[in-house]
Amino acid sequence: MTESVQQFLALTSPGIEVLLVDEIKSFGAENVTQKPEGVYFTASMELGYKICLWTRLATRVMLKLGEGEAKNKDELFKAASSVNWLEHFTSDTTFAIDFVGYSEEIRNSQFGALTIKDAIVDQFREQGSERPDVDKKSPQISFQARLLKDHVSIYLDFSGRGLFQRGYREHSGAAPLKENLAAALILRSNWLADTSKPLVDPMCGSGTILIEAVAMATKQAPGIARATWGFDVWLKHDEDLWQNQLTNAIESSDAALEQANVSSLKVFGIDIDPRVINTAQQNARNAKLQRFIEFKCQNTNDMNNVYGSSNSSQAGTILFNPPYGERIGELPELVENFVLFGQKLKAQFMNWRVAILTANIDLLAMLKLSSFKRYKFKNGPLDCQFALYNVDDKQLEKDAVNPQSSFAEQDSAFANRLKKNRKGLKGWLKSNQIDCYRLYDADIPEFNVAIDVYGDYLVIQEYAPPKTIDSDKASKRLQEVIYWAPKVLEVPTDKVILKTRAKQKGSNQYQRVDKSKQSITMNEHGALFKINLWDYLDTGLFLDHRKTRQIVAKKAKDKTLLNLFAYTGSVSVQAALHGALSITTVDMSNTYLNWAQDNFALNKLNSHKYQFVQADCLDWLKKNTDKYDLIFIDPPTFSNSKRMEDSFDVQRDHIALLADAEKSLNRGGEIFFTNNKRNFKMDFDALEELGLQATNLSDVTRDKDFARNKHIHNSWSVKRKA
Repeated sequence: MTESVQQFLALTSPGIEVLLVDEIKSFGAENVTQKPEGVYFTASMELGYKICLWTRLATRVMLKLGEGEAKNKDELFKAASSVNWLEHFTSDTTFAIDFVGYSEEIRNSQFGALTIKDAIVDQFREQGSERPDVDKKSPQISFQARLLKDHVSIYLDFSGRGLFQRGYREHSGAAPLKENLAAALILRSNWLADTSKPLVDPMCGSGTILIEAVAMATKQAPGIARATWGFDVWLKHDEDLWQNQLTNAIESSDAALEQANVSSLKVFGIDIDPRVINTAQQNARNAKLQRFIEFKCQNTNDMNNVYGSSNSSQAGTILFNPPYGERIGELPELVENFVLFGQKLKAQFMNWRVAILTANIDLLAMLKLSSFKRYKFKNGPLDCQFALYNVDDKQLEKDAVNPQSSFAEQDSAFANRLKKNRKGLKGWLKSNQIDCYRLYDADIPEFNVAIDVYGDYLVIQEYAPPKTIDSDKASKRLQEVIYWAPKVLEVPTDKVILKTRAKQKGSNQYQRVDKSKQSITMNEHGALFKINLWDYLDTGLFLDHRKTRQIVAKKAKDKTLLNLFAYTGSVSVQAALHGALSITTVDMSNTYLNWAQDNFALNKLNSHKYQFVQADCLDWLKKNTDKYDLIFIDPPTFSNSKRMEDSFDVQRDHIALLADAEKSLNRGGEIFFTNNKRNFKMDFDALEELGLQATNLSDVTRDKDFARNKHIHNSWSVKRKA
């Protein structure tokens, strides 16, 4: 008796579909068709079981139960009701519905799933059965409805949980690669064409790529370790057919493993983290493939070719998925690693194939190699490219034509400018005992970054490029900056912090970019400051106000000071150390006000003379009745914080702010007013009407490291007219 043919849908990740088509065909399925949503095919139930056990590329296999038009809720309900659900599961079986797609009337997945659920429950009741329970977290049986162009197809989740979960991974690294994507990379690398040649993963993490490679080379069925399947409680499940396929898969895999020659497989994994290596080794043991893989704890930069010669018959494949540089501090090290790695490949791995999956395409440029093929994949939510290189004579010929590919220091305009700037500041830094300073600020327009030195640390701030600048070019320039800055300044890459600085508005002015909660302590003219280089765009100390702080502090001796928009209180600290009579520090942010108090504590400043006020400075100033000898005001250029009643624009509102400040000023007092708005214009006529006069101190308050940037800030002394 001929077994009936069933309709299936195999799902996978973007980029793998073409490979999955070939795999499904190799199993003997028919009518194999690739569409954006997956690979459709027809097969017997027996073959369906076999595919579940043997597919390396699919994430799920779905069995079609029914279909119908579904322009609206009623049609969707009717289509779902056309399936005889009591043929598929019993009322005491928990179930779940996954709904994919939408139409003009069916606009979200929850609505679609509820409609189908209602159809199922109603059918059970109509046929005199108890209604089955829905269990969204751990159902005993699952179904999926896929709505496309007003037509719905309803499937049994035949395979169950993701097929990429082979069962050998107890633990994963920081960014685990799904097993089916690893298998796709291996296929695209073409290593399987000759598995006697070495395979090396120099950043192996939890070992997924290597384990999958050996499993493919030794013909292991990837599904034999799974404990549960989607069809386990399905009423039409044929246990005899299934057990036959399972037994065959186990016996075939065991036989292939026994016959496999360890010496014929040369597979190597390297990682710098010993804990990760231990995890990889355990995962390999779980997969029963540990004897085929040699793992080693080593820095990739120290890796030498001990795996195979440059002879084409022995040259192998280097295949890896490096970190993408998404975490702060990770990218500088990666850039240097990629440059060094590219040089090492050409020195020691001639005639080898190199295959790299990355979401950071610019990192690939650091290799200074030309890829012959690139494929697009998705690694989770990230768009990635899989680049293939042949390290051959053609690559060396290109190096000869383009000397810069060796990253020669004399060829880098940026590196030369850094050295020039450092030389120009050296004497000044030493004589003034300055540890925190700006070394570079977009001096060369093509390299649009600011570079600040904080003791042993380097902060690179990338300015968002103008729309007129090609983003690819800007990105490549940034890679050169990241490579050269630590080298010229002799700073370890793990002490380089990279940030992107766009124009900030309102609450974004001090937006959090990380959550490390690390801090260092820096000295400025005898004052200690808590510096956080990691968590915010700004570090806690505005370097361009170094000279301003000294001017205000010296004037504050034996005087009362009001510090508005105080940030982390650096002006207040300097004034306290210079003998201010009293200091009131006001800021709207509790985070920064606490930071200011930490700075006071660092300097052992603990007195009733120092007050800290959390408040909207504009509102507080209007209500204040106290008087001060000195008022320091450093407002944002613009703010629309939720805590403020109205927005603030420094150009528009500076006169109103100064008018309110004047009311809090003692006779003979002085207001220091500063801001960072480029091309700010003081309204002298309005000041005149208020009986105030302003003196521009901008040139006076710029220290030597900011002398190249005339627009870094505007500073003014504002007094009552005599």
